[in-house]
Amino acid sequence: MPTTTVNDVAEKTEMLEIDPNSSVALKSTTKDMGNKQETEKLEGENENKSVGKEEKKEQEEPTKEAMKENVPVEVEAKTGVSFPVMLADGKRLNAVGLRKKSMIGVGIKIYAFGIYADNEKLKDLLKTKTGKAPPKPTKEMYQMVIDSNVEMLVRLVIVFSGLTMSMVRKSFDEGLGASIKKLTGGKNEELTKRIMGEASDDIKLTPGSVIEISRLPGYTLQTKVKDEVVSTVENELLCRAFMYMYLGEDPFDKEAKEKFGTSLLSLF
Repeated sequence: MPTTTVNDVAEKTEMLEIDPNSSVALKSTTKDMGNKQETEKLEGENENKSVGKEEKKEQEEPTKEAMKENVPVEVEAKTGVSFPVMLADGKRLNAVGLRKKSMIGVGIKIYAFGIYADNEKLKDLLKTKTGKAPPKPTKEMYQMVIDSNVEMLVRLVIVFSGLTMSMVRKSFDEGLGASIKKLTGGKNEELTKRIMGEASDDIKLTPGSVIEISRLPGYTLQTKVKDEVVSTVENELLCRAFMYMYLGEDPFDKEAKEKFGTSLLSLF
């Protein structure tokens, strides 16, 4: 029969919690303490991991914001609207401006716009047709761009809170109608109405809404409203009339036209 030593008794005593009244062992303390310590250790590790994740997340967020802030943009001064200096397809921003319309004798800001182009093809066009840079932009230079088939895009960003699709349609009908008349001497109401195509009056245009009108290869004019294609029209006169509204003799924004001209000179 094994002999019980004093040490054995001490170890068992440490493992048991004794009720002082009844002298009955209630539970193991050493083992429980060990479990408790192990549990606390695991909880601490999990807590540290959670804190680490939160810290990592907090560090990532500013990085994302910084990336957004680092995207080069140009701001249209009268509205504060920002335009990226280059689009995903490589087209570059050559000018920004503002479309205003008089209502009851008051000039209302309708939309800010940015004019983009394939500058490499514009450069080839200018060097082929002009040779060397003139001292300042000329009427002939603007007309070359208007008449050309170089890919361009005008991005419109709505700033007027009360704008509706029917108002936009009417505005373009009037603007294109006037351009066509100056280019041809006559009217073409059927053609002017095609630029907004299937754009529904149910489309809500709030400040910040984007309309993009692109001149694509083959004298094709494509219109997107809030990323939805609403018309694609292959017509040389329509393409010329559209660009004439921004670069012609009576442009929507004269300063924007001048900026575009300066940008053309820089391509030589």
